[in-house]
Amino acid sequence: MFDRLQKPFLTVETGEAYQPIRLTYTLLKPERLSQTLESLQCVKKNNAPNTWSWYWTAECDDLHFESINDYQKNTEYPLRLASISLRENKVFINLTSFKRACLAVPFFHKVLDKTVLTIKSADFINKVFSLDERLPHGFSELFKEEELDRILHQRVDDYHKVKEKVELALSAEDAMNLLLQYTEVEAKKRLPYAERYAFDMNEKDDLDVVFLAFYIYLRGRELVAIKRWFAQVGYAVSESTEDTLAAVFGEMGVDIIE
Repeated sequence: MFDRLQKPFLTVETGEAYQPIRLTYTLLKPERLSQTLESLQCVKKNNAPNTWSWYWTAECDDLHFESINDYQKNTEYPLRLASISLRENKVFINLTSFKRACLAVPFFHKVLDKTVLTIKSADFINKVFSLDERLPHGFSELFKEEELDRILHQRVDDYHKVKEKVELALSAEDAMNLLLQYTEVEAKKRLPYAERYAFDMNEKDDLDVVFLAFYIYLRGRELVAIKRWFAQVGYAVSESTEDTLAAVFGEMGVDIIE
């Protein structure tokens, strides 16, 4: 354990923890996707069919990473932030950190019309990696559709069962006790290796709130992974949520762990 405390975890070029994450979109108008993507200077077509790369330049040059201050951008060789692929009427954006995903979601929502594609989910890993650890080969090795769906549906089902009990509670005190019990149980659960975040967006939603909720969720998961890397095994999701909310609303300049 002491050796691990002295060993840093793997990070990406912009300083965040390396944590693979995949955004999945439902494609509504395939004929417009290529045209729209290739009209962006920050997106380049790859040699492989139906694949593109997203770079930190041009339209997204002002994206900000607080986790590193001394990264020197090279205008001739911009940093690749993500890979984009199309298959079976779905678009996948593969990224290597949670912060990149949190920046990608609002960016692509703005540049790609909702009539072309809509975001469906984000699949991610609840851990950080050591510098010498064998990394998964490709995102398909990381994310198993059936397992991710099972975990998501179980979480939603548990929530609805508690909600039903709360609504049938005989008093406000009983309802509050049920919520507290549910929160305590959830906080103590071991996080799965891979997990899915489902987006449920409609026209009435405040998009800033949707994007912030996604950030808070991922930031909490990232905090748990990093704290547990440094042997704080008792650090729970409830604590990470409180810490994230305090950072977002109490100290607006605080972002990602350095």
